[in-house]
Amino acid sequence: MTDVKGFCDPRFAAVREALAALLGKDDVGASAAVYLDGEPVADLWGGYADADRSVGWERDTLVGVNSTTKNMVALCALILADRGELDLSAPVAAYWPEFAAAGKENVLVRHVLSHTAGLPDLSGPTAVEELYDWEGVTAGLAAQVPEWEPGTAAGYHALTFGFLLGEIVRRITGRGVGEFFAEEVAEPLGADFHLGISAGHDHRVAPLVPPPSLTDEYVAGAPSGPDGTRRENTGVAIRVRDANSTAWRRARIPAVNGFGNARSIALVQSVLANRGSAGGVRLLSPQGCEPAWQEVFRGEDRVLRTPMAWTMGFGKFGTAFGWGGWGGSLVVSDPGSRMTVAYAMNRMIDRDRQEDNRGMEIVMAAYSGLH
Repeated sequence: MTDVKGFCDPRFAAVREALAALLGKDDVGASAAVYLDGEPVADLWGGYADADRSVGWERDTLVGVNSTTKNMVALCALILADRGELDLSAPVAAYWPEFAAAGKENVLVRHVLSHTAGLPDLSGPTAVEELYDWEGVTAGLAAQVPEWEPGTAAGYHALTFGFLLGEIVRRITGRGVGEFFAEEVAEPLGADFHLGISAGHDHRVAPLVPPPSLTDEYVAGAPSGPDGTRRENTGVAIRVRDANSTAWRRARIPAVNGFGNARSIALVQSVLANRGSAGGVRLLSPQGCEPAWQEVFRGEDRVLRTPMAWTMGFGKFGTAFGWGGWGGSLVVSDPGSRMTVAYAMNRMIDRDRQEDNRGMEIVMAAYSGLH
């Protein structure tokens, strides 16, 4: 069994055992955390921060968590809604007038949050570098025609989710969503999570390690459906080497380029599981949390090719909600038990080649501590 560092309430010993088992099998380096009632009950890490296994994964090691970042952007929108600055049922164009073009005057904020806005792909950019141009990408989205009537179908908005919500946040607050998150969420909580990351933190970032037998040319893509077919990816091909690049770290791609570890992910998201506060810091009212777990769409997701239930900003799974990232990171919150569980790692798994249950193993181990 691999040595696991950190602390763990005895009730949650199964989480330590699960992480140790993963580090002994598929993982290079990883972290796992459980928050209950807005307080940590497990904060664990182990393994290595590099593929050569020469640098240890430390308490403050950070890693790119890809789409687990979406949970953070959704929280920013819910905070603004709770403050009365954002109406979730209002048209996006109420805040971003140019967005009404091309038949999008009836796209509502809640459609964006629930992946039902009809804008799952960026029609313009074809190269990763083009994603670094915020104004170019958002102007393109404002001009784009929806793929379906907004609200009638869902299709995972892999990259567009962050640009759409980020621009709404910017129009309301005058701040980029990364800046808003840092000032209104991370700093008050003392959470070491970053939307994009500055050079001063580079030494702490563990590069993503491609899946076994694949190289850093491994590309993010929509999963194949039950019949093995994929939805045509018309957007930008993002490779592991892109996600590990300095340019990616500095960019504003708020659907996917967040950096943190299990502790910071669980701390931030525990606010929603714990009725608006964590560690004695209140970010929103109890009522302001409810859109995170109230289902707004259920049905076949056109991009993921699987039945999905979406809330305002999160996937819904039974009584829990949350979302994971390309390669394996995951956060799940359960408002009934006021528990949030997070897992973040550097070794990616390609789900088309190998089942990846790592995050769920951590989640199920956490649930066992509740009984």
